[in-house]
Amino acid sequence: MGTIIAIVNQKGGVAKTTTAINLSASLGKLGKKVLLVDLDPQGNATTGYGVSKRALEHTTYEVLMGEVRPIEAVVSTDFKNVDIIPATQLLAEAEVRLLQFENKTLQLRKALVQIKDSYDIVIVDCLPSLGVLALNGISACDSIVIPMQCEPYSLEGVAELFTTVKRVKSSSNRHVKVLGIIFTMLDKRLMVNRDVMNNIREKFPEDIIFKTEIPRNVRIAEAPSHGEPIIYYDSSSKGAAAYLRLAKEVLEKI
Repeated sequence: MGTIIAIVNQKGGVAKTTTAINLSASLGKLGKKVLLVDLDPQGNATTGYGVSKRALEHTTYEVLMGEVRPIEAVVSTDFKNVDIIPATQLLAEAEVRLLQFENKTLQLRKALVQIKDSYDIVIVDCLPSLGVLALNGISACDSIVIPMQCEPYSLEGVAELFTTVKRVKSSSNRHVKVLGIIFTMLDKRLMVNRDVMNNIREKFPEDIIFKTEIPRNVRIAEAPSHGEPIIYYDSSSKGAAAYLRLAKEVLEKI
């Protein structure tokens, strides 16, 4: 039975989509069959895998609306063991249309139950908000990974996210757990980065903070514009090594 991991943070610019792309690619490289679900209307995970949005017949929008089965929206990527259900700007309409559904936060769960057993791991790239789309991601998953940048106000955002997870746990998904917080775009030369890291470590249990840290790395930033995950764009980079370590750590935790 496949496990579903949502990559979640309501704050933008924390390398959430970068983590979804590179974690899924690294898991695929390690021999796991992976499905990436792009649940962000920006569709950056889709383009980050080199998938052309113009040629798409079906996307996560149609899947959420119940118009197609998930398998009909799956697109194969050029990278080992990774498929994707892509997204376009049309997904933004789902934020409004889902409000009309009786079980508005459970549509993704109902869809993924049809397909998750065909994969070892399903990664859901949630949009930077805690609206109905993101709640669909949290309600559908077995666990969440929280990428966070070590900057002021990050702690407040993570605390709010934990409150949301508790709410989902008590209402629609009692089995969901936080797999871990992953520090991203990290530059330990900066005092502010070190201070925030220390603050997070004081506030949260050690077992929900990943040992792996993702460094600020130019090659990671370049890779999406080439439509390639970092382990394919530059396998010798520090960023590639870090995401491969993260994938191994995730496999130990799930």
